[in-house]
Amino acid sequence: MGWKSKGLESNAKSFVTKKWTLLLCIGCFCAGMLFSDRMWTVPEAEDKVVSLETGVKDERLKLVTEGCDPIQKDVKRGSKNILGEVSKTHNAIQTLDKTISNLEMELAAARAMQESIINGSPISDDLKIPESSGKRKYLMVVGINTAFSSRKRRDSVRATWMPQGEERKKLEEEKGVVMRFVIGHSATSGGILDRAIEAEDRKHGDILRLEHVEGYLELSAKTKTYFATAAALWDADFYVKVDDDVHVNIATLGATLARHRSKPRVYIGCMKSGPVLAQKGVRYHEPEYWKFGEEGNKYFRHATGQLYAISKDLASYISINQHVLHKYANEDVSLGSWFIGLDVDHIDDRRLCCGTTDCEWKAQAGNICVASFDWTCSGICRSVDRMKDVHRRCGEGKNALRTATF
Repeated sequence: MGWKSKGLESNAKSFVTKKWTLLLCIGCFCAGMLFSDRMWTVPEAEDKVVSLETGVKDERLKLVTEGCDPIQKDVKRGSKNILGEVSKTHNAIQTLDKTISNLEMELAAARAMQESIINGSPISDDLKIPESSGKRKYLMVVGINTAFSSRKRRDSVRATWMPQGEERKKLEEEKGVVMRFVIGHSATSGGILDRAIEAEDRKHGDILRLEHVEGYLELSAKTKTYFATAAALWDADFYVKVDDDVHVNIATLGATLARHRSKPRVYIGCMKSGPVLAQKGVRYHEPEYWKFGEEGNKYFRHATGQLYAISKDLASYISINQHVLHKYANEDVSLGSWFIGLDVDHIDDRRLCCGTTDCEWKAQAGNICVASFDWTCSGICRSVDRMKDVHRRCGEGKNALRTATF
């Protein structure tokens, strides 16, 4: 009995175990089906990633075996393309700038002609034939500012640093350097002063007449008219203004300006920033001193008026906008104010304002000055008497212009 009862008990436990084992298997099977439905896409995605990475590696391996790194290849191609496009753009800009400048010159000439007709003023012989002069390209036009009372000053310049006759014409043709004394008309047009200037011009042929009434307080207006007229008559890289009591070495001036040919808007001179004089009755009094701030302030940087040069684009700018450019009491301040809001390269070259004592030892040292004068006189003191002496001591030599290449 004991053995039988034990056998029945053992069979019952075995039966229970099999039953639970079967239920557990069924549960595991269901759970496996559930999870397999949710996770089945993962191996597929992983296979795609693996295949994509393999493809990229194969492509890189292919490029490397061909001797081309993909990054270097793209950089080289990009660099070549960029350089090519930059070169094309630069050439296009230069062509466009030249076309615009030519159009501005033609417009300036047309305006000068129109004003002469409207005002009933006689038209200069130079203005009658702008198309003939426009065919020639010049390095610089040097306008020597003068007055009716300065005949002796003009003669002292002619006897020293300004070539005369055929030599002056040859200088224009071979070196591209134009030189003229610049003067307007008297208050009584056609009077004795005008007739004297006309006779002087017939003798020397070196005077440029402006449609402008002469007067000390009208120097700013004269400056505008000079640049507009010169730009209409001569297609030059630079336009220079110099006073008739200043000594100039023309070959040195030409070489100095030629170094700045590649710059589109250049303003060259001895830059200064003098005080704004509010007190009436003093020389260089500025009636509009209040525009420059509190009393005792200084002007903005501008070139001293004895000699300065501007590039073609700036002369064209003055010509086209001359009717709206403001005039201050001082001519050099006016010119500087016209450029203050423009993208202009200010060149401060102290060789354009040497003293008459400094220029001699500088010339002996091989550092020839462009222009020489005395600051105390705003020009060469007693220039009529001393111009020849300054020319002898500070001149660049007789052969400098003949051998100069710009």
